[in-house]
Amino acid sequence: MPKNLEATIDIAAPPERVWAVVANVKRMPEFSPQCVRMLPLGTPKAGTWVLNLNTDGKKYWPTTARIVRYEPNQVFAFKINENRSIWSYTLEPTETGTRLIERRDVPNGTTWFSRKSIDAALGGEVPFEEALIRGMHETLDKIKAVVETHN
Repeated sequence: MPKNLEATIDIAAPPERVWAVVANVKRMPEFSPQCVRMLPLGTPKAGTWVLNLNTDGKKYWPTTARIVRYEPNQVFAFKINENRSIWSYTLEPTETGTRLIERRDVPNGTTWFSRKSIDAALGGEVPFEEALIRGMHETLDKIKAVVETHN
């Protein structure tokens, strides 16, 4: 059964500056090792559809998503239609800037097709989720570097 995953980082910048980077979905390939492209079909807001291209080494696959939460300077979340997972970025103000939390939630599990695809093409659920958590930390590290460099 897939697990909820979470990674957190503290960034020395106000939530508005972090939000400007996180909410720009077209920039996600700069940060995420699994994301090749995110293309919103319209202005990003709750309800907007997003087309994605993902990779794991030499393997590529498309997904579609719908933005389910878009609260400026607070939270950005989208639900992957193919597997029902919800990816979110939550921004919490701190004394020194912002705590950014990236989560992958699977409140209703994933689809049979997704589980079989992960087993057949991506080495199984445990190694796939270990790669996701490493990717989440890499994503947050890169976002932090970009935000803090632009002080």
